[in-house]
Amino acid sequence: MTALLASNLLTGEAMPPTGYLIGLLVVILAITFTLRALPFALLRPLRNSQLVAIMALWMPAGILLILALSIFTGTITDDPARWWKPTIAAGVTVASHLLFGRKTLISIACGTISYVLLVNFV
Repeated sequence: MTALLASNLLTGEAMPPTGYLIGLLVVILAITFTLRALPFALLRPLRNSQLVAIMALWMPAGILLILALSIFTGTITDDPARWWKPTIAAGVTVASHLLFGRKTLISIACGTISYVLLVNFV
């Protein structure tokens, strides 16, 4: 459709009828609304589910664990002699997470800053 409109503008041909464009917009808006509302409608019955509560608790930690392991693997295989730098940064991340009341943003920032400082200045 975009190519059709662009070619019409370039060649000077007539644009599609207004009713066609309005119908196209209605279809696009309906699909967008449905795709955005569908997850909320599907999760409504699951809000009181024990499984969803457990997943909400453990999923962020699991995702961070997978991310950390992939970064550790890449860093350690690239330079095995410097394995201690990401290990110290991970320790700083865990310590700051526990000391600052489990604030994820603060702990990630502390770990990232410590790793960048270790890599660049030690």
